[in-house]
Amino acid sequence: MTVRGLIIDWGGVLTTPLREAVGAWIVAEDIDVDGYKVVMREWFIDAYAGDGPVSPVHGLEDGSLPAAEFERTLAERLRTRTGEQVVAEGLLTRMFAAFEPVEPMYEVLRKARAAGVRTCLLSNSWGNTYPRELFAELFDQVVISGEVGLRKPDPAIFRHALDLLGLPSEECAFIDDIEHNTNAAERLGIVGVHHTDVDVTVSRLEELTGVSLR
Repeated sequence: MTVRGLIIDWGGVLTTPLREAVGAWIVAEDIDVDGYKVVMREWFIDAYAGDGPVSPVHGLEDGSLPAAEFERTLAERLRTRTGEQVVAEGLLTRMFAAFEPVEPMYEVLRKARAAGVRTCLLSNSWGNTYPRELFAELFDQVVISGEVGLRKPDPAIFRHALDLLGLPSEECAFIDDIEHNTNAAERLGIVGVHHTDVDVTVSRLEELTGVSLR
């Protein structure tokens, strides 16, 4: 069946990879990388396990934990390589400051829409500043986790996106750089596209939609 709807993540798909942005921030602020990894590993396991305590990542993404409180909580766990406290205020803005748009992926959305394919942004927000001035050009619908009180990989947020698009799951593809999320989408009958490389993803979406997207 030809895909008629594209549901797409933002950070790491429409932007340069998360690891690059975080890596630049770690270097710029001389963060103790081992300490950072310990915290993130713990918080991400709790956020995706589904049966443990609610992680600060979970709370940040679904909007139940204010970004400023997340920044304070994270800053308390981090140190620079010389043992200094990390500044909490503006931490998330600084962490993602190196995000850059990936123009070939933006072009996918423009060409897909021009061919009649419906598009939806589905993003787990970390208090990010989105290019909202481009939303009308790129998306038919927008779902940002903290604004709807849901987060990936919760099935409810995928169903919400499908309802907004007005399409059945089997006629939609979901593109994300986190495989846990694409697996969750696939369990609902959505075609999952785990994004690791722009050219590979674009080729896969051309196969699914039957549209030239380059």
